[in-house]
Amino acid sequence: MSTFPGHNLSTSTFLLTGFPGLEQFYSWIAIPFSSIYAIVLLGNCVIPHVIRTEQSLHEPMFYFLAMLAFTDLCMGLSTIHTVLGILWGFNNDISLDACIVQTYFIHGLSCTESGVLLAMSFDQFIAICNPLRYKTILTNAKVIQAGLIILLRSALSILPVICLKFFHYCRHHILSHSFCLHQDLLRLACSDICFNSLYALALVICTLLLDSLLILLSYILILHTVLAIASQEERFKSFQTCISHLCSVLVFYIPIIGLTMVHRFGKHLSPLVHVLMGNIYILFPPLMNPIIYSIKTKQIHIRIQRIFLLKRD
Repeated sequence: MSTFPGHNLSTSTFLLTGFPGLEQFYSWIAIPFSSIYAIVLLGNCVIPHVIRTEQSLHEPMFYFLAMLAFTDLCMGLSTIHTVLGILWGFNNDISLDACIVQTYFIHGLSCTESGVLLAMSFDQFIAICNPLRYKTILTNAKVIQAGLIILLRSALSILPVICLKFFHYCRHHILSHSFCLHQDLLRLACSDICFNSLYALALVICTLLLDSLLILLSYILILHTVLAIASQEERFKSFQTCISHLCSVLVFYIPIIGLTMVHRFGKHLSPLVHVLMGNIYILFPPLMNPIIYSIKTKQIHIRIQRIFLLKRD
């Protein structure tokens, strides 16, 4: 395993920090992290499998849920090799090319997840506010189109990350996380980073911020519709259908806000705080979403129970 002191790095190689100050505990830290990654991979494989094999779940809401699970699965896969590589003592070096690819996928998948959550909020809005036209508005073709638009938006909007390949890195080559992030690479560049910094800010405003505002708007309209329902039982049933999605929205946006605040205003904080916030941003949504939907969504819950009971028999 590479170490910090006297470590010679080529101009196209970077050193991942890992968990500063806790190096002697890596073998212990590796156990919970390996467990988390195992749950992330298993949970986000089970959800799409259940949706694919259960005919009654072939509806727009569950198609969007499968997209969310696939995005979370890819997010876990994008960082597992560097995080566990450091903790298990395999390697903490990463080439510039590999770093840029990882950066592209991490930020691209974040953009994708935000888009999927927005699509799911639109699904909830139609189901509650205009239920009679639900099947005519959200056809399979429309769901596929929405999925393709979300993927295309993410793939194209993150493309300027490739510019990092042509930057000159004259400072130390030590990254502050267990994986590569755009702002981390910018911090080490000696080239003019003005465009990248402004573009990153514009991208956050045009995707994450705009998506979150549209999700908020959809829930204001849903709330207005639900409160107009006379029956208290029907109100409760309508709110119940939104709980899982609301939890996923909070699980996704709160870590992003936290990481942004730490990067912008937490210069005085310990490097370990930055690393922990980065890992929460990467791992918390993929870990929690399968758990949320397995518990809160009755159809998924019953189907998963059947799978494991059959295996037990």
